[in-house]
Amino acid sequence: MNAAPARIPRGPRSLVATALCAVATCAAVTALSNLIEPGRWLTVTWVAVLLVAAVVAGTRAVTRSWWAPTLAGLVVLAAGTLVRYGAPPGRIQVLPDLGSLDRTLATAREGIAVVNASLVPMTGVRPAELLVVVGAVAVLLVTDLVAVGLGVPALAGIPLVALWTPTVVLGFPASSWAVAWTGLAYLLLLALSAAPPSARSDRARRTGGALAGAVAVVVLALVAGPVVAALPGWASLALPTFGNGPVGPLQLSDNLDLRESLGTRSGQVVLRYSIVEPEAAAEGGDDADDEADGGTTDGLGLPVPTPTDDGVNVTARVVGPLRAFTLTTFDGREWQRDDTLDLATWEPGRLLTSDPTLRGDTPDPGRGTLAAVDVEVGALRERRLPVSTFPRTVAVEGAWTYDELRDEVVGRRSTFDGMRYSMLVEIPELTPDDLADAPVGTPDDGGASLEVPSTEHREQIADLAREITADAATPYEQAMALQSYFRAGTNFTYDTRIAPARSEDAVWDFLQSQRGYCVQFATSMTVMSRMLGIPARVGVGFLPGDANGDGQYVVTGRKSHAWPELYFADLGWVRFEPTPAVQSGLPPVWSDPFSGVNAPASQPDEAIPTAAAPTGAATSAPAPSAPTETEEAGEGWTRIGVVVGVVLLLVVLGLSLVRRRTRTRADETPERAWLRTRRRLAAKGVSWSDATTPREAVAAVHEQVRASAGVELDDATAGALRALARTVERERYAPVPDEVHPDQLVRWTDEIVDGVGSVLAGASRSTD
Repeated sequence: MNAAPARIPRGPRSLVATALCAVATCAAVTALSNLIEPGRWLTVTWVAVLLVAAVVAGTRAVTRSWWAPTLAGLVVLAAGTLVRYGAPPGRIQVLPDLGSLDRTLATAREGIAVVNASLVPMTGVRPAELLVVVGAVAVLLVTDLVAVGLGVPALAGIPLVALWTPTVVLGFPASSWAVAWTGLAYLLLLALSAAPPSARSDRARRTGGALAGAVAVVVLALVAGPVVAALPGWASLALPTFGNGPVGPLQLSDNLDLRESLGTRSGQVVLRYSIVEPEAAAEGGDDADDEADGGTTDGLGLPVPTPTDDGVNVTARVVGPLRAFTLTTFDGREWQRDDTLDLATWEPGRLLTSDPTLRGDTPDPGRGTLAAVDVEVGALRERRLPVSTFPRTVAVEGAWTYDELRDEVVGRRSTFDGMRYSMLVEIPELTPDDLADAPVGTPDDGGASLEVPSTEHREQIADLAREITADAATPYEQAMALQSYFRAGTNFTYDTRIAPARSEDAVWDFLQSQRGYCVQFATSMTVMSRMLGIPARVGVGFLPGDANGDGQYVVTGRKSHAWPELYFADLGWVRFEPTPAVQSGLPPVWSDPFSGVNAPASQPDEAIPTAAAPTGAATSAPAPSAPTETEEAGEGWTRIGVVVGVVLLLVVLGLSLVRRRTRTRADETPERAWLRTRRRLAAKGVSWSDATTPREAVAAVHEQVRASAGVELDDATAGALRALARTVERERYAPVPDEVHPDQLVRWTDEIVDGVGSVLAGASRSTD
C-alpha cells in the first residue's frame, strides 16, 4: 500500500479539496493588499494560483501517487515564471531560453532589494510581483500536499499563515473579507476530510450540515469579534505588537549602481512644502514675533525682500526639483561619493549657490523671481537637506553646514519627521538664448567633472556622442541634442526593469538595451557630455511635488529622481532632463525644445532627428522603434495568453483522461473489477487459472504471497480481497446480487494490487 495516508478519497472529493486550497490561498493573498499598492500584481497572482491548482487537480485525477501532483505544479510554476519574468526586455517569448534563468534570478534579486528598501505601501512593481506570485503558488502547493497528498488537512493552515505573516508583523490590518474567505475555505476543507463516505441518501444532509457549520463559525467570528474586542476586559489586555506603520523612513542612496534602482518608489510622504510670494511672507511677519526675529519671516531668519513685479505665477514646477546631493565620481558602473571635511557655516539671509559671484549675496528681485518656500519633513532621513537647485537662502535649526564645492547643505544628524526649514529661492530668468552661445566653464573640482572611466566600450560611446551632436555648433546645442536623443520615444523606453549585464560597461549595456530609468538616462548623458568636453555631474533629489488642494505641495518617495547638471561659464551648473516625460514630466524651460530655439513649437519630441542606436560601432542608420509601455504591457499579456493556452490544453488533455477513467468507473462491474485485479496481479507474479473459483483464488493469492515473501498480507489488503471475491460470488450465484458502487470496486482493486505489490517489493529488498 502507499506509505502516505489519504484521508480525502480520490475523485470528486480530492478535486473539491484542491479547489478549497486554491480559494484559501487567493483569499490569504489579499492580506497583502495594505502592504502593496493596488495594481496588476493581485490579478496575476490569482491567475497563477488557479492555473497551478487546475494542473494539480488534473494530475491527481490520473495518478494515485501522493507526490506527482505537487511535482507537476512545481514544473508549471517554474516554466511560467521563466516565460513571464525571464523574457528579454521588449521581446515576446513563448518558451524559455538559455538566458531566462539568469534574467529571472536578476529580477528576483531586484525584488528582494525592493522589499528591503520599501516603505508601506510598497509599489507593486514587476520584481515584487515575481516574489508574490512564486510565494503564493508555493503556499498553494504545500497546502494541497499537506491536506490532500499527505492526508493531514488540519495542518494545512500552517502554510497559509505565511501569507499573513507580513501583515501581522508590520501591524497593518487586512480586510475582514480576507479573514472570512480564508477561514471559510479552511473550515470546509476540514469538514470535507472529516465526513466519511456514506450512502447517497445521507450525503446531501451531511454536506449541507458541514457547509452550514463552517459558514456559521465564520459569521459568528466576524460578528462577535468586534463586540468582544470592545468589552472593557478585553480592551485592557496588552497584546504584543510587532510594528505599527512603515518599515522605516526613506533614504536616498548616494552610491548609485546602474545595475540597480535608485530606490524603491514608496507612497510615503517625504516632504510637504508651500510656496508664497515674498510679499505674503512679509505680511506674515507683522505680528509680535517680528521684533524677536529681527524682521525675518517664519522665525527662522529669512529676510523680507522687495517682492518681484514680473507677473510670474510661482509654482512647484517653477521652483524646480529639490536636490539633496550631487555625484561626480563614476567608475563605469557605480557612482561613488566621498564626504568632504571642507564645510562652513553661513548667514541665514545670504544666498547659497555654486556660482561664486552670487554666493553670500542677498536675494535680488532684479535678477529673477523670488519665492519663499516653507518645507516640512516627513518620512525622510537624510543628512543632506533637499534644497532648490537655484540660488537660495536657507534657514534651518540645528547643526547644519554648507559644502560650497557640491552646493549641499549637510547636517550632523539626519532630518526627522516634523522638522521644518525655509528657503528664499532666487529663480533666474534663464532662457535658451542665454545658453545658446555660452561657453563651457571650469568648475573648481580639479577636473573631476570631466573624468571618464576607461571601460571596454569607451570609444564606441564617444563615437556615438559625436554622431548625435554632429550638427551642433555650441556646447548648449550639444547638450540639447543629447537630451533630445534620450527623451525620444523612438530611441528609449522608461523601464525600471534592467536586463542582466552583458558587459562590464553599464552605460554601453543601457545604450544597447534602450531601456532604463532615471539613473541610466542621467548617467549616460553625463558621461557623453564629459566626452564632448562639457563638465557634468549627477544631481539626486526629488521632482517637484503635487498640489494637494490645501495650498501645499506633497512629495512622496515616487518622486525620487536623478538628473545631469552641466557647467557653463558665467551661469554655473545648469540642469537638463534626459529622462522621458513619463517619469520626469516637462524639461526645464531653458532646455525645452518647444521654446522655438532649435525646433518649431509644433514639432513633437519624438520627431526630433536622432542618431542611431549603438551596435558594434556607431552607424548612421535610424534607430529601431522601441516598444512603448502600452506595447510592453500588451506583449506581457500576450505571453500570459500563450502560457494560459498551453496550460489549458494540458488541462483539457488531462480532463479527457479523467473522463475516460470516470466512464470506466461508471461502467465498473464486479466481474470487470475481478478481471482487472487478476491481470494486474499476474503482472506481479501472482496468478490463478480460469477454473479457479473466487474463494479458491483468495487462498491462492495468500499462498503465493506467503511463498514468495514469507509474510502474510496485511489486514486491509486481505479484507479488500475477500470483499471483492464475495461480491463476485454473489454476482454469479445469488438471486439478488449486492449493489456495490463502482468507486468501491475500483478502491478494492487498487488496495489489493498495491498491498500485494508492497509485500512483494519488501521481500525483494530484504533479499538484496
